[in-house]
Amino acid sequence: MVSTTPVDVTFVARLQEIFETTVKPAVRKDGGDIEFVKFQDGIVYVSLSGACVSCPSSYFTLKMGVCELLQTHFPEVIDVVAC
Repeated sequence: MVSTTPVDVTFVARLQEIFETTVKPAVRKDGGDIEFVKFQDGIVYVSLSGACVSCPSSYFTLKMGVCELLQTHFPEVIDVVAC
């Protein structure tokens, strides 16, 4: 987790909360898993596992699902990238 000020720590904590309560359960329903890795320079980095690794739709899930959801709550989010 990258943070330099108390505001950043609070932001990342809120981001992780939405991630854990909304994103992860949705991805797990399809047999995959997703882990928050870090937030840096407007980009949320995640790790995919389970069914997500071999799923041809995982790119679209990240961009049209996860990214759009996070941007709804956090305009600071520019993109979501699997690492």
